Amino acid sequence: MVRLGLLAAVLASPVFAQEPIGDAALTMPIFDAHIHYKEPAWKVYPPETIIKMMDRNGVAMGLVSSTPDEGTIKLWKYAKGRIVPELRPYRDGAGSSDWTKDKGMKAYLEERLASYPHEGIGEFHIRQIDPSDEDLLRAVTQMAKKRNIPIHIHSTADPVELLYRLEPSLTIIWAHVGMTDSAETAMGMFNKYPTLYADTSYRERDILRNGKLTAGWAKVIAKHHSRLMIGSDTWVNGQWDMYDAIIDVNRKWLSLLPKEAAENIAYKNAELLFGRKIDLSLIGTR
Repeated sequence: MVRLGLLAAVLASPVFAQEPIGDAALTMPIFDAHIHYKEPAWKVYPPETIIKMMDRNGVAMGLVSSTPDEGTIKLWKYAKGRIVPELRPYRDGAGSSDWTKDKGMKAYLEERLASYPHEGIGEFHIRQIDPSDEDLLRAVTQMAKKRNIPIHIHSTADPVELLYRLEPSLTIIWAHVGMTDSAETAMGMFNKYPTLYADTSYRERDILRNGKLTAGWAKVIAKHHSRLMIGSDTWVNGQWDMYDAIIDVNRKWLSLLPKEAAENIAYKNAELLFGRKIDLSLIGTR
């Protein structure tokens, strides 16, 4: 799987002292930390098809949020042993750009959290900080704190810092490690906030170039592999269409890491975060 020239390049790097896991990355269980099961996917990819796709890719378990939340519950009810549900605050009339303006949002979130076993709040977007949103965001942080569940946020670094100011004891999953934020910014955020985790969905091309780990991200991974998880971000059906390829490219960059780092990112960090046992015995089960 990994050519000898690439192995030599990795071994020569001062970032990792141990040799890479190599082909063993092909058989590790995967926790997919960024799945959406949105309404347009329901007929094209019914729940049994989703679980079969997970099975053939060695994805033992996944963190799911959806627009609307009914998608998450539909998938969770079909395969409770494979799905970790989280509550996305998007519904009719409230989407990624305006959910914080929905005057009924606080009540909606409280009702859904009371009705279903969501183990996170998100993934939601904060594109810019608006002081008028602070009361709702503070309420969301308190919902998460009360239930001891993480918040999953799609944003640059500043909104993450805002949430920590509102509630310093939060656990946050930073979607896409900021999407456009640099490796240097990510390093600073992980250094500053010990309860900050992240999924690496959509960052594969930043992490892996020409078959090698990029220097900045290699440093982040070496120091903070206990905070990272991979993800597919199936936000449109096109991502489901490419699901095999998405998991494959993640296994490729995991194969360049030492065993401990690769296993942490693939599934062990999720085991600790969600209190689940994740292994390949889950494949083929519901």
